[in-house]
Formats: sequence, C-alpha cells, structure tokens
Amino acid sequence: MRISLLDRSRTRAGMPEAAALIHTVERARTAEQWGYHRYWVAEHHAVPGISSGAPAVLLAAIGARTDRIRLGSGGVMLPNHRPLVVAEQFLMLEALAPGRIDLGLGRTLGFTGPVREALGRTEASPEAFAAEVSELRDHLEGTAAVTARPRAETPPSLFVLATGSGMRTAAHLGLPVVVGGPVLDSEELPELLASYRREFRPHRGSGPEVIVSADVLIADTDAEARELALPEAWAMVRSREEGAFPPLEDVAGIQARSFTARQQSRVEAALAGTWAGSERTVVHRIEQMMERTGAEELLSTASTFDREALAASDRRLTRLLG
Repeated sequence: MRISLLDRSRTRAGMPEAAALIHTVERARTAEQWGYHRYWVAEHHAVPGISSGAPAVLLAAIGARTDRIRLGSGGVMLPNHRPLVVAEQFLMLEALAPGRIDLGLGRTLGFTGPVREALGRTEASPEAFAAEVSELRDHLEGTAAVTARPRAETPPSLFVLATGSGMRTAAHLGLPVVVGGPVLDSEELPELLASYRREFRPHRGSGPEVIVSADVLIADTDAEARELALPEAWAMVRSREEGAFPPLEDVAGIQARSFTARQQSRVEAALAGTWAGSERTVVHRIEQMMERTGAEELLSTASTFDREALAASDRRLTRLLG
C-alpha cells in the first residue's frame, strides 16, 4: 500500500509563523528520504494556526529541494480561484518538477464570513464545483478555448477531496478521490464508495482510485501517542470556543490546564478521531479501514507540537507500511 503525507504547515506557540513553512520544507526532504509516495500541502486563508495560504508557492520551494517524491495540494480550494489561474500555477510547477505534480481540489470556502467575503466567494454549489473542475482539466490538457501556458506533455494529476457530493463529482469526471474527516467513520461510507466505483466514468483510460486520509501518530505506547495527538485536539476545542484555529501548544502546558466538563468531552471526541497508538494499534486501525474502503493509499495528515516526535512517528509509519 502506498503511504503519503499531508503537511498543513501548522504554527507552534512561541515560534514565528514563518517557521512553519521552513519546517514543512524540511519534513518534505525527510519524507522523500524515507520513501513516502507523495507530499501534499494545504490552503487555508487567514488562519492563525496555519501558515500555508498559497500551495503553489510552497510547492515550488519544496520542489527545488527534493528530487523524486510527488508533490501536490490537499487541496487547492477551487471556489477561491479562477480555473485558468490554477492551471497556470500547476503547469509551471510541472515544468519545474516534471512528472511529480498532483493537484488535489476541494470545495471548502473560508472558515469565517469575513474571510469568505475577502476571497470574494460566499457560496459554492456541487454543480458549480464540478463545472470548474472540468474547466480546469480542460486548461491543463490544452483542450480549452484559451491555452494555459506552459503546455505539458503530461499534465498534473487531478484528485478530488470528497464528501458525498465530491465523490459523485469525482466519479462523473473520472478522477481519484481522497476521503477523510467525519465521513470515514460514517455508516454511509461503504455505500458512498460503492456508488463512486459503480458510477465512475473513465477519463483517458483511468479507473476508480481511493485514498484515505487520517491523522496517524505512532509512539511506543497508546498513551504516549495519545499525548502526541493532544495539541491538535486541544486546538480543535479552542477553535469551537473562540472561532479561530490557534497554534499548537506543548503537551505539558495543555495538561496543566483545568478543563471544563464540556472541554474534556470535546477533547476526548477529537482524540477518538485520530489514529494514534502503538505500532500494533495503528496497524490494526489501518487494516480495518483499508478492508472497509478498499483504498489504494493512506495519506497521513497528522501534526503535533513536538517536531522530533512527529518525525519519529513518520519514520515508524514507513517501517510499518513501506
């Protein structure tokens, strides 16, 4: 099974926000050395806890410092952009790193009303998203009325970051699908994936392909891995209370807090959504999900405050599945 990483360039308390981007580039270089299949970055606008707002810029920096690993977006939020502009950005990346570029596409708008207004888009229907994905592909393949430059013999590979409607879009356009978040644990997932495979319309000989994304953290024990997952879980709780996604905090500082009953419940719920544990625990969780989904690839999206512990977890994952 292929294994890959998605790095959202999480900021950390006490560090400059720019450091998150340097850390992302460094992690990508290590991921290549350890044999990860692809390395993706994210797009989040005006979020205090995330420094990556321009995936194409960050991917150019990573591409200049790596040689083999596939690079891409998880994803570009297409409603925020014109398809021609996205096509030009990723064709340029393809020209600079031939045969290595992926373009994952999502439909999510900005997190808050002011951000959505600043981006100039306050709604994005599934139908509009599907039309824009199709238009973007035409630009990448050189079949649109306007030719995006530079032209590529092999254009970047397209993926759809999918919920229910996203899976239908991916099926009808003949694209691979990336499935993560709450939908992974939903009772509807098997039928959603069955429908995706059943309704898939091949494009240029393609077949259905499923990638599962999840927060995967490995440590010596389940308890230690749970601690690694705590900074992200606490950030999620704070975002629900304060309306802003904050930088990661160190575990000791979080554990020193006195949680309210509601906060404790929300932390537990967030931790339950991670695949955090010992090697045996994580392998069991992965095997269960892969059997349930028939996925061809695992995309780990995990982050934590301790960068050394995160690197150790990344290394262990390659040893388990690589």
